[in-house]
Amino acid sequence: MFDHSNRIILTGRISGPPVYDHEVLGEAFFKMYVAAKRLSGTEDVLPVTVSERLLGENEYDEGAPVSVSGQIRSYNQRAEDGSHLILTVFARCLLTPEDGEDVNEAELIGRIVKPVVYRMTPFSREIADMLVAVRRRYGKSDYLPAIAWGRNARFAGTLTPGELVALKGRMQSRQYQKTLPDGSTVERTAYEISCASIERPGY
Repeated sequence: MFDHSNRIILTGRISGPPVYDHEVLGEAFFKMYVAAKRLSGTEDVLPVTVSERLLGENEYDEGAPVSVSGQIRSYNQRAEDGSHLILTVFARCLLTPEDGEDVNEAELIGRIVKPVVYRMTPFSREIADMLVAVRRRYGKSDYLPAIAWGRNARFAGTLTPGELVALKGRMQSRQYQKTLPDGSTVERTAYEISCASIERPGY
Protein backbone atom coordinates (compact mmCIF):
# COMPACT_ATOMS: atom_id res chain seq x y z
CA MET A 1 0.00 0.00 0.00
CA PHE A 2 1.34 3.43 -0.93
CA ASP A 3 0.44 5.50 2.13
CA HIS A 4 1.85 8.87 1.04
CA SER A 5 -0.06 11.52 -0.92
CA ASN A 6 0.80 14.86 -2.52
CA ARG A 7 -1.81 16.99 -4.32
CA ILE A 8 -2.30 20.68 -4.98
CA ILE A 9 -4.82 22.70 -6.99
CA LEU A 10 -3.80 26.28 -7.73
CA THR A 11 -5.99 28.76 -9.62
CA GLY A 12 -4.94 32.38 -10.10
CA ARG A 13 -3.23 34.68 -12.55
CA ILE A 14 0.14 34.36 -14.23
CA SER A 15 2.55 36.86 -12.68
CA GLY A 16 5.62 35.57 -14.52
CA PRO A 17 5.21 33.85 -17.92
CA PRO A 18 7.01 30.54 -18.70
CA VAL A 19 10.81 30.72 -18.95
CA TYR A 20 13.03 27.77 -19.88
CA ASP A 21 14.44 26.14 -16.73
CA HIS A 22 15.97 22.71 -17.46
CA GLU A 23 15.74 19.52 -19.52
CA VAL A 24 15.25 15.88 -18.49
CA LEU A 25 15.67 13.03 -20.99
CA GLY A 26 15.10 15.38 -23.89
CA GLU A 27 11.98 16.97 -22.39
CA ALA A 28 12.17 20.71 -21.66
CA PHE A 29 10.68 22.16 -18.49
CA PHE A 30 9.71 25.76 -17.91
CA LYS A 31 9.16 27.81 -14.75
CA MET A 32 6.38 30.37 -14.36
CA TYR A 33 4.76 32.12 -11.41
CA VAL A 34 1.08 32.06 -10.45
CA ALA A 35 -0.47 34.56 -8.01
CA ALA A 36 -3.47 33.42 -5.94
CA LYS A 37 -5.25 35.65 -3.41
CA ARG A 38 -6.04 34.53 0.12
CA LEU A 39 -9.34 35.48 1.76
CA SER A 40 -7.45 38.34 3.45
CA GLY A 41 -6.52 39.74 0.04
CA THR A 42 -2.82 38.91 0.43
CA GLU A 43 -1.36 37.24 -2.65
CA ASP A 44 0.77 34.13 -2.64
CA VAL A 45 3.05 34.16 -5.69
CA LEU A 46 4.14 30.57 -6.31
CA PRO A 47 6.63 28.97 -8.72
CA VAL A 48 5.19 26.40 -11.12
CA THR A 49 7.30 23.93 -13.11
CA VAL A 50 5.60 22.82 -16.32
CA SER A 51 6.61 20.53 -19.18
CA GLU A 52 6.75 21.76 -22.76
CA ARG A 53 4.18 19.06 -23.52
CA LEU A 54 1.63 20.75 -21.25
CA LEU A 55 2.40 24.21 -22.59
CA GLY A 56 1.90 23.09 -26.18
CA GLU A 57 1.10 25.97 -28.51
CA ASN A 58 -0.84 27.92 -25.88
CA GLU A 59 0.11 31.44 -24.88
CA TYR A 60 0.47 32.05 -21.14
CA ASP A 61 0.80 35.81 -20.89
CA GLU A 62 1.22 37.83 -17.71
CA GLY A 63 -2.15 38.45 -16.06
CA ALA A 64 -3.87 35.54 -17.82
CA PRO A 65 -5.99 33.23 -15.62
CA VAL A 66 -4.74 29.67 -15.19
CA SER A 67 -5.58 26.60 -13.13
CA VAL A 68 -2.83 24.14 -12.21
CA SER A 69 -3.17 20.72 -10.64
CA GLY A 70 -0.16 18.67 -9.62
CA GLN A 71 2.23 18.08 -6.73
CA ILE A 72 4.52 20.14 -4.49
CA ARG A 73 8.12 19.15 -5.20
CA SER A 74 11.36 20.07 -3.41
CA TYR A 75 15.02 20.10 -4.38
CA ASN A 76 18.27 21.45 -2.97
CA GLN A 77 19.93 24.40 -4.67
CA ARG A 78 23.54 25.21 -3.83
CA ALA A 79 24.62 28.83 -3.42
CA GLU A 80 27.57 30.74 -2.01
CA ASP A 81 25.94 30.92 1.43
CA GLY A 82 24.99 27.22 1.56
CA SER A 83 22.30 24.88 0.32
CA HIS A 84 18.68 26.02 0.06
CA LEU A 85 15.53 23.88 0.01
CA ILE A 86 13.54 25.03 -3.01
CA LEU A 87 9.83 24.30 -3.47
CA THR A 88 7.82 24.34 -6.69
CA VAL A 89 4.40 23.26 -7.90
CA PHE A 90 5.01 20.49 -10.45
CA ALA A 91 2.17 20.75 -12.95
CA ARG A 92 0.33 17.63 -14.09
CA CYS A 93 -2.50 19.55 -15.77
CA LEU A 94 -2.99 23.14 -17.00
CA LEU A 95 -6.44 24.59 -17.69
CA THR A 96 -8.10 27.95 -18.27
CA PRO A 97 -10.52 28.37 -15.33
CA GLU A 98 -14.21 28.93 -16.04
CA ASP A 99 -14.64 31.50 -13.26
CA GLY A 100 -12.42 34.05 -11.58
CA GLU A 101 -12.25 32.51 -8.12
CA ASP A 102 -8.73 31.91 -6.80
CA VAL A 103 -8.00 28.47 -5.37
CA ASN A 104 -4.99 27.25 -3.39
CA GLU A 105 -5.65 23.83 -1.86
CA ALA A 106 -2.93 21.37 -0.85
CA GLU A 107 -3.30 17.90 0.66
CA LEU A 108 -0.31 15.92 1.90
CA ILE A 109 0.30 12.64 3.69
CA GLY A 110 3.89 12.05 4.77
CA ARG A 111 6.20 11.48 7.70
CA ILE A 112 7.62 13.95 10.20
CA VAL A 113 11.35 14.23 9.50
CA LYS A 114 12.68 15.94 12.62
CA PRO A 115 11.35 17.18 15.97
CA VAL A 116 8.51 19.67 15.59
CA VAL A 117 9.38 23.18 16.85
CA TYR A 118 6.47 24.44 18.95
CA ARG A 119 6.63 27.95 20.42
CA MET A 120 4.72 31.11 21.30
CA THR A 121 5.05 34.31 19.30
CA PRO A 122 5.66 37.67 21.04
CA PHE A 123 1.89 38.22 20.62
CA SER A 124 1.13 34.95 22.48
CA ARG A 125 0.06 33.01 19.38
CA GLU A 126 0.93 29.32 19.28
CA ILE A 127 2.95 28.25 16.25
CA ALA A 128 4.62 25.00 15.16
CA ASP A 129 7.14 24.36 12.37
CA MET A 130 7.35 20.92 10.76
CA LEU A 131 9.32 19.25 8.00
CA VAL A 132 7.34 16.50 6.26
CA ALA A 133 8.80 13.92 3.85
CA VAL A 134 6.38 12.76 1.18
CA ARG A 135 7.54 9.77 -0.84
CA ARG A 136 7.15 9.61 -4.59
CA ARG A 137 6.42 6.26 -6.22
CA TYR A 138 9.93 5.64 -7.53
CA GLY A 139 12.12 5.99 -4.46
CA LYS A 140 12.54 9.75 -4.13
CA SER A 141 11.00 11.97 -1.46
CA ASP A 142 9.97 15.61 -1.29
CA TYR A 143 10.84 17.45 1.94
CA LEU A 144 8.17 20.05 2.58
CA PRO A 145 8.18 22.65 5.39
CA ALA A 146 4.81 23.26 7.02
CA ILE A 147 3.52 25.70 9.60
CA ALA A 148 0.53 25.45 11.95
CA TRP A 149 -1.18 27.85 14.34
CA GLY A 150 -3.35 27.63 17.46
CA ARG A 151 -4.81 24.23 18.31
CA ASN A 152 -3.25 22.77 15.15
CA ALA A 153 0.13 23.90 16.47
CA ARG A 154 -0.57 22.25 19.83
CA PHE A 155 -1.45 19.00 18.07
CA ALA A 156 1.63 19.23 15.86
CA GLY A 157 3.74 19.57 19.00
CA THR A 158 2.69 16.02 19.99
CA LEU A 159 4.02 14.49 16.75
CA THR A 160 7.36 12.71 16.75
CA PRO A 161 9.86 12.01 13.93
CA GLY A 162 8.77 9.07 11.79
CA GLU A 163 5.06 9.52 12.45
CA LEU A 164 2.66 9.60 9.53
CA VAL A 165 0.64 12.82 9.32
CA ALA A 166 -2.08 14.17 7.01
CA LEU A 167 -2.11 17.90 6.27
CA LYS A 168 -4.62 20.10 4.45
CA GLY A 169 -4.04 23.77 3.74
CA ARG A 170 -2.40 26.03 1.19
CA MET A 171 1.08 26.63 -0.17
CA GLN A 172 2.13 30.15 0.75
CA SER A 173 4.95 32.55 -0.04
CA ARG A 174 6.61 34.69 2.62
CA GLN A 175 9.30 37.38 2.41
CA TYR A 176 12.09 37.46 5.01
CA GLN A 177 15.49 39.05 5.59
CA LYS A 178 18.51 36.74 5.47
CA THR A 179 21.73 37.85 7.18
CA LEU A 180 24.80 36.78 5.24
CA PRO A 181 28.19 35.81 6.80
CA ASP A 182 29.62 39.25 5.96
CA GLY A 183 26.85 40.93 7.99
CA SER A 184 24.86 42.19 5.00
CA THR A 185 21.21 41.27 4.51
CA VAL A 186 19.28 40.11 1.48
CA GLU A 187 15.55 39.63 0.95
CA ARG A 188 14.50 36.05 0.29
CA THR A 189 11.20 34.29 -0.38
CA ALA A 190 10.23 31.21 1.62
CA TYR A 191 7.56 28.74 0.55
CA GLU A 192 5.73 26.52 3.01
CA ILE A 193 2.43 24.74 3.61
CA SER A 194 0.11 26.68 5.92
CA CYS A 195 -2.03 24.03 7.64
CA ALA A 196 -5.80 24.37 8.00
CA SER A 197 -6.04 20.86 9.47
CA ILE A 198 -3.64 18.19 10.78
CA GLU A 199 -4.42 14.64 11.79
CA ARG A 200 -2.96 11.18 12.11
CA PRO A 201 -4.27 9.15 9.15
CA GLY A 202 -6.79 6.53 10.23
CA TYR A 203 -7.90 8.41 13.36
